[in-house]
Amino acid sequence: MDRITNFYERMATLQGNMAAVIPFNSHTDKLVAMDFTEKNDRWQEAVVNNVQLFSENVQQVLQKANARYGIGGYLEYRSIYARSRVFDGTEPRRIHLGIDVWGEAGTPVMAPIAGTVHSYAFNHAYGDYGATIILQHQIEELPFYILYGHLALKSLQNITEGQYIEQGENFAWLGVAEENGYWPPHLHFQLMLNMEGYKGDYPGVCAAHQLTHYAQNCPNPDVILQMQRYAMVDF
Repeated sequence: MDRITNFYERMATLQGNMAAVIPFNSHTDKLVAMDFTEKNDRWQEAVVNNVQLFSENVQQVLQKANARYGIGGYLEYRSIYARSRVFDGTEPRRIHLGIDVWGEAGTPVMAPIAGTVHSYAFNHAYGDYGATIILQHQIEELPFYILYGHLALKSLQNITEGQYIEQGENFAWLGVAEENGYWPPHLHFQLMLNMEGYKGDYPGVCAAHQLTHYAQNCPNPDVILQMQRYAMVDF
């Protein structure tokens, strides 16, 4: 059995015992799927290049759906990354490796299972993660990591590498644009089986020729997040 298949099987057995990553009640809170591909003409260059307009459009989607959060993005091809030089290169990076949860700044972020702080950083370049925390977890002999991006800067206060984080502990919050990499408030939630030498950072977007590698190292985060099944279609 390969490593990623083993990971999915292990996580499936634990799903009923995980804590929520953000406050979400599937019985009372609405969740809308947000499409950031070129098929959705809402996210035109003039909108995504203006943080205020971008944020207003995200809020319009949520309000129209009467939803508390928006969600989407694993392995989604997104032209919106052209807004930042962070994603430039010989072949621009456009394929999203995590899941985004769009909501209000200040929304609490919790650990779905217990772990320790692997690393953290303020990746402050325009379009980057902003305040970032990576937790390390161990399920029997299987280690893995969870990256939380676009956090509030206060999430990095009084945190240390190796610090133990309890299951369900509120250890971070969603940040405003000035501290989250200049994005509308949201959580970038990403899994990694191997950190490949990174600390406080890990690619959240890849180029097409890198997809095979990253899809093997970055499983679908919804195996832990467990929210996409509740999402309504984008409005």
